[in-house]
Amino acid sequence: MKVKILTGKDKSKEGEVIEFDRKNNRAKVKGINIIKKHVKTTKEKKGGIISKENFIHLSNLKNLEINKKIQTKK
Repeated sequence: MKVKILTGKDKSKEGEVIEFDRKNNRAKVKGINIIKKHVKTTKEKKGGIISKENFIHLSNLKNLEINKKIQTKK
C-alpha cells in the first residue's frame, strides 16, 4: 500500500507500508522515519550502529491508492 507522509521530518515523502501495528495504530513505511539503533556485540551477531525504520502513527499518513480508485471511477 502506497502512502504519503503528512507531518514530521519526512513530510511530503512517499513510501510503501512494510508492517502494521494495529494495537497502537501505527505503521512502518519503507525508507521513512529512519532511526539509528546501537546494538551490542554478541556471539551470534556483530554489534554497531544499525539504521532501521521506526513506526509512524496512522494519522500522519495519507493513503494514495484510495485517491486513485476514486479518480478513476469518475
